[in-house]
Amino acid sequence: MTHDQTGETLSVGQRDSELDERLSQGLDEVNFPATGTTAADQSSLSVKVVDDAGELLGGLSGWTWGGLLGIEMLWIREKSRKDGWGSKILRAAEEAARRRGCDRACVSSFTFQAPEFYRCHGYVETGRTLGIPGGAEDVHMFKKLE
Repeated sequence: MTHDQTGETLSVGQRDSELDERLSQGLDEVNFPATGTTAADQSSLSVKVVDDAGELLGGLSGWTWGGLLGIEMLWIREKSRKDGWGSKILRAAEEAARRRGCDRACVSSFTFQAPEFYRCHGYVETGRTLGIPGGAEDVHMFKKLE
């Protein structure tokens, strides 16, 4: 911990869910007026597939906000990756987003993950973040939902 002459304290630690919530509230106070949106315009989104034994086969988590679908994570267990579940899950998320009024989507994927998968589904690259461990890059992608 670091204290300065005014009495404020700076600390560094692990993830802090209480801090995350307060930061989100603070950013909402800036973002909503700047974008003309409200809390009613944002929601979380998930798609989940389980097998007949109840085990997770794969899924997607993300959010919708002001007409935009943001995909945070999409994962399929290894032995089910050639069965088309990634495409089915992605299409289900996009359809759910359309029902919520979304007309565009964004995602990022490390170069060793699935940028080609997203390209095959109509996503286009909009930029990259360099310096990912192992020499990889984070590919940022966008798609207009029709």
